[in-house]
Amino acid sequence: MWHLSRHCSGKHHFHAIALVTIHEPWGADRVGTSMSSHIEFRKLAAELDGPAFLPGEPGYDAECATYNLLTPLRPAIAVGAATVGDVRAAVRFAGDHKLAVAVRGGGHMQPYTAEGAVLITLDRLADVTVDGGRRTARVTGGARWEEVIDAASKEGLAPMSGSSTTVGAIGYVLGGGQSPIFGRPYGYASDHVTSFDIVTADGVLRTVSAGAEPELFAALRGGKGNFGVVTAMEIELFPVTSVLAGGIYFPGSATGEVLRAWRDWAATLPEQATTSVAVQRLPPVEELPEPLRGAHVVHLRYAYLGPAETGLELLAPMRAAAPALIDTIAEAPYKTAAVLHNDPVGAMPYQDRSLGLAGLPDKALDKLAELLGPGTPIPLTSVELRALGGALDRPPATPDSVPSRGLPFQFFGFAVGGDDLDELGRRLDRLFTAMRPWADPKHRRMLNFLSPEEALDPQSLREVYGAENYDRLLAVKRRFDPNTMFRMNHTLR
Repeated sequence: MWHLSRHCSGKHHFHAIALVTIHEPWGADRVGTSMSSHIEFRKLAAELDGPAFLPGEPGYDAECATYNLLTPLRPAIAVGAATVGDVRAAVRFAGDHKLAVAVRGGGHMQPYTAEGAVLITLDRLADVTVDGGRRTARVTGGARWEEVIDAASKEGLAPMSGSSTTVGAIGYVLGGGQSPIFGRPYGYASDHVTSFDIVTADGVLRTVSAGAEPELFAALRGGKGNFGVVTAMEIELFPVTSVLAGGIYFPGSATGEVLRAWRDWAATLPEQATTSVAVQRLPPVEELPEPLRGAHVVHLRYAYLGPAETGLELLAPMRAAAPALIDTIAEAPYKTAAVLHNDPVGAMPYQDRSLGLAGLPDKALDKLAELLGPGTPIPLTSVELRALGGALDRPPATPDSVPSRGLPFQFFGFAVGGDDLDELGRRLDRLFTAMRPWADPKHRRMLNFLSPEEALDPQSLREVYGAENYDRLLAVKRRFDPNTMFRMNHTLR
């Protein structure tokens, strides 16, 4: 296995920031007034165990660093929370001064803007404690999935981690979370949370579960960061030590054949199997094996949660679909298998788009091959299709807010680069406009794939959640965050 790491530089953009200045309960003019005196800031800093920074101070830029270099964070104050008490103090300070709160969790779980806000970072609060007997893990702050995997594996267990093991576990679960290994067999990662610790807008620390504040518990599982700062969660673990998983890289010249074969094959798979496919333009970096450097490829991803022999038998049609450049599918320890997507790990400038698809008829695949195949006019970094279904369609044991149940396919694309943002955006828009005839009529999409524009636009969110679900979430928002303090990401209005 390897990771694709890109170290790019580019222009920053601020179009997302403009969206958060409209229709706010607290006017933006209050920001300058409330921050005019450093005395109040120094009082807050003295109360904290972790550091706090003002713009221009040493350490501010590092504290505000982001995974997406096109969405820089420029808060009025950055608080590096080292304790739950720090989180509570920062939230109370924001309330006293009528400031918004933005939360940066682990990895690329970041807000899309923090302009004029109190930014709370959770890296110093990161920890994982595993109870092997109960098969649970307590995950705090900005802990990444790789930390959870390491701790769980020592007990012969595994978590429902996502396609990137460097992403923050809590932020991922707040958006539902679709595991490339456990997804179809066991549903969304949020289905397997037993409790959250959350600091709400009043500065109170609450522990919520199916039996304690059940409406807030349901809202958190799919409601993203709308209701407070989640400082900890308890999740279920699974008795898995190894799994059949990996990928096959086909040449881009076989795009049409591989996509059709994958569509037909995915429809036959049992729930123990999870798969996705991506058309990619890989960078010419030494970290990649020679056949993949700078190559146009179709990357099949596959995992089977069961006997490896059975999983390999099921894989046979795809191994025969076209000649492979590289085939990494094999039984491996969960820690190795968990990175089967080979997602990039380094910060980069990128734009992305997503769309839920109701199906993939021949015309849809022909259009994708036309736009993404060899010599085509849209050379995007990665465009992927995830086959959903299985347990991802079934309702959880206790109510939640995940809006994508029943969605057959998640479509997602991203473009890396900072030299010509408008051109990258046009390429993405052209591709996704072309695929809209096959969009899900209920507007369902997986929340963790929403672009900054979509996540900050209340009309887009209402469509994704559906009116009934959205209104139910809004009622919980009004109760726990009546002044919309938490409004920097997937904001309910």
